[in-house]
Amino acid sequence: MPDDVAAARTPAPHGADSEVGRLRTVMLHRPGKELSRLTPRNNDRLLFDGVPWVARAQEEHDAFAQALRDRDVEVLYLTDLLTQSLEVPEARAVAIDTTLDDPHLGDTLHDYLHRFLSDATPAELTSYLTAGIRNDEVRGGFGLVTSLLDADAFLVDPLPNLLFTRDSSVWVRDRVAITSLAMPARRRETQLTELIYTHHPRFAGTPRIHGHHLEHVEGGDVLLLAPGVIAVGVGERTTPAGVERLARQVFDDDLAHTVLAVPIAQERATMHLDTICTMVDVDQMIVYENVADSLVAHAVTRGEEGRLAIAAPRPFLAAAAEAMGIDALHRIHTGLDPVTAEREQWDDGNNTLALGPRVAVAYERNDATNARLEAAGIEVVPIAGSELGSGRGGPRCMSCPIARDPLPA
Repeated sequence: MPDDVAAARTPAPHGADSEVGRLRTVMLHRPGKELSRLTPRNNDRLLFDGVPWVARAQEEHDAFAQALRDRDVEVLYLTDLLTQSLEVPEARAVAIDTTLDDPHLGDTLHDYLHRFLSDATPAELTSYLTAGIRNDEVRGGFGLVTSLLDADAFLVDPLPNLLFTRDSSVWVRDRVAITSLAMPARRRETQLTELIYTHHPRFAGTPRIHGHHLEHVEGGDVLLLAPGVIAVGVGERTTPAGVERLARQVFDDDLAHTVLAVPIAQERATMHLDTICTMVDVDQMIVYENVADSLVAHAVTRGEEGRLAIAAPRPFLAAAAEAMGIDALHRIHTGLDPVTAEREQWDDGNNTLALGPRVAVAYERNDATNARLEAAGIEVVPIAGSELGSGRGGPRCMSCPIARDPLPA
């Protein structure tokens, strides 16, 4: 783990009310052993498009983290927070029980693994929970399950998608929403994230909304367009029921006055709303040109007697601007032509991370997109991502903002 060179200081108050308030604290996950568990036989099931070069991915991620620190952003690592949380006996017990809640293990193997994990140190337990356990790595629990499984079969799956910390939690003002991930390969991620927010002393007393056991909502689909206005993509990962639940929660807690439900294509290239568009200023958004004109939004607001009021669909940018109380939400095209736009969208050209108004981190390889951003007055902080991008995620996907400065009224 690289040294955290940020100077000791009082942490910024946790929370965020926009995508572009100055970023103060972020949670990342440095790729580790779990990434080396990917093979051509399991990468599809584990949601990676290839088998990344792990050492290079780590170099790229270290450079990403350093670029954030260079802008005075406090960087927290998910595995550090998890290890510290696992010092708490209750957290250990929950982590072990939820990990082994799998009928495929059988009683003999389940009981052995429970004893094995219970004897692990917090650091060892973090490694087992994130990198997984293979059949040829156990020294007990032998029975029919271990006999019939291949030697290199995983008894506990690795979690390579931990890299994308955006998806498992979202801060909405001073609350953290624990999300519910749709794909089986990712469901344990939110359980670990919930452990951190429940048991780590840094987050003691933090109010929470949603939860890993509820309807599917993924952080990559949630955009805080402005204070009180949240856009949520509905597609491959986030469901209409998930948006409905989230809307009720944010309205009940006075965290937002409008939720925009934005249908998106249910395909891998557009798995989340932030693969299509991200905010780079208070009134500017980078949008995938090939779908910009077809995006619509249903404005959801608080209705009478606790019901939700659902508006008819309108063009997304117009509905967003009206909810945000601005004349227009300006879009920046992501490519010079449909082919370039499609190539750079696939390479996460739209998936930028705003460090503040008009400053955004982006993958360096998306030349046309970055040139358009700079032409629009956006400062681009370029990072390498040839290996990091193999899981289909850019700078926004790889970061969970924990503290942003509130936008001026």
